[in-house]
Amino acid sequence: MTGPHSPATDRDLAAAQDAGGFVACGLEHPTQPEISVLAKRADFLSVARALHRATPGFVVQARQRSAALSGAVGIRVGFTCSKKVGNAVARNRAKRRLRAIARLVLPAHGKSGWDYVLIGRAGMTATRDFAEMQTELEHALAKIHALAHRK
Repeated sequence: MTGPHSPATDRDLAAAQDAGGFVACGLEHPTQPEISVLAKRADFLSVARALHRATPGFVVQARQRSAALSGAVGIRVGFTCSKKVGNAVARNRAKRRLRAIARLVLPAHGKSGWDYVLIGRAGMTATRDFAEMQTELEHALAKIHALAHRK
């Protein structure tokens, strides 16, 4: 039994992925910055000391990595929710929503070489309208980048 793709299609897909592009349904998309996840406490703390912007649904913290750091290309993002947000189920739901919004917004509005942390807010992140939160993240990123450009 053969898979849903012919070998030629799989070869084309592998070549496109090696070139750094995304391929879906045979259509190539422009290369987006690579997004990775912040995992170390030191990274979260360094972002917390930098720029931030509060929105009704969440707080965005951001910092531009120095060029001296290895791997200063690509976007890194972290997510956190305190116990004020609720129990583990509520915190995980809020973080899932933040991850989904970051996946949609950061490739277009984030900048390569920057770290971002999205912090969930009690009673808002899990229940706020998804489209509003997307718009809030877009505006917050624009304000943060404008502020960083002025400095």
